[in-house]
Amino acid sequence: MKTIYILAVISLACVFTNCQSKTDKTAATQQWPELLMRPQIIGPENEMAYMLDQYTALTTKLNANPKDTEALLALAELFMMEARISGEHGHYYPAALQLINNAMESEMKDPQAYRAMLDKASVLLSLHQFAEAKAIGEKALKLNPHSADIYGVLVDANVELGKYEEAITYADKMVSIRPDLRSYSRVSYLREIHGMVNESITAMKMAVAAGYPGMEQTEWARLTLGHLYERYGMQDSAMMQYAIALAERPNYPFAIGAMSNCYAAMGQPMKADSLNDVAMGLIPEVSFYVSRAQRELEKGNTAKASSMTKEILAMLADDEEAGHQMSLEQARVQLSLLDNPDKALEYAMAEYSVRPDNIDVNKLLAEIYYIQNDYAKSNEHLQKALITGTKDPETKCLEGILLAKSDKQDEGAKLLEAVFVEIPYLDCSFCGDARAIIL
Repeated sequence: MKTIYILAVISLACVFTNCQSKTDKTAATQQWPELLMRPQIIGPENEMAYMLDQYTALTTKLNANPKDTEALLALAELFMMEARISGEHGHYYPAALQLINNAMESEMKDPQAYRAMLDKASVLLSLHQFAEAKAIGEKALKLNPHSADIYGVLVDANVELGKYEEAITYADKMVSIRPDLRSYSRVSYLREIHGMVNESITAMKMAVAAGYPGMEQTEWARLTLGHLYERYGMQDSAMMQYAIALAERPNYPFAIGAMSNCYAAMGQPMKADSLNDVAMGLIPEVSFYVSRAQRELEKGNTAKASSMTKEILAMLADDEEAGHQMSLEQARVQLSLLDNPDKALEYAMAEYSVRPDNIDVNKLLAEIYYIQNDYAKSNEHLQKALITGTKDPETKCLEGILLAKSDKQDEGAKLLEAVFVEIPYLDCSFCGDARAIIL
């Protein structure tokens, strides 16, 4: 899925049900990875205090018994959720993985062995180690074929590896076991990439309705619903979803960042930059910096764009040091911010060697080859990006350009006209070329 696997991390419920007592916060020692304080309030005011209570209680248990597998897994799950909320991926995911590995060194029986595998596969997904996540997920499935959670892991892993038929099979099983936010959101994504846009929106609405307002999982689903609206030309509906997410979860950085991008597309740069500043001040999310650096380049502020690009590269390096596979993100930065398609191709091909059937990887390769004027190679990868029947506007736009540059000029022009009628504000590296064809 696009940079993400919707809600792959286990719900906090499994953490909170294991440890509810409040204890002296000074009891925890530095033997265990630190729970970082958020620089500002994100979400409900008491959420961070609650996380601290759980952390203190769990580390107190672990100080008494470092091999307490229940506490090790619960602390790992706490870190997995805090990584999503705070954006401190480089700190929390390696810590969670180490705690899970420590737990797995002990002899565990079901259901704990299954839980440990599920947790480990979820962390590996977040680190973009998709093949490894799939392998562990398949082992966990043998231990418990009746849990919806493991089917979610296998949906995500197969999607990222480009095994879409397998992903559909697992999604069908998941939603039949537990029709909830997590299963509906996966169904939504699979429908979208198969060109079923309206059905995708319906499923994501069901996901939002199934969640508890204000919880991170629910507002992430609402944010994704907003992205669906925005991607397919329904900007007002998108802004409404972002506003609701922000109202339900105060200071929700991803909603603020999404509103910033919407204002930029609407030609309101001051509002866009103001909101972007707020989002960047809340969490260290690379996409916020990338969006801003791209806008600074467009405005001619090359010095600021260059400075921000250095920050972005440092952030990506930190993620990679923590075990996060970032080749695709590196390729996009090289292409859009550093104007270096050759280096972008190097990174993209590294990703392609791992998951050659993924539509997003092939879409990026098609874009890179197009910029390099290698239209044959561009079309080769574009056809792989179109294999599911996606109606993604950027992908269809590139399809129209390549048709227009072949012996199907009229067909290409008609496709481009249809794209821009639906989404007149569409912005991409090749959108200028597309508009020139139909002028």
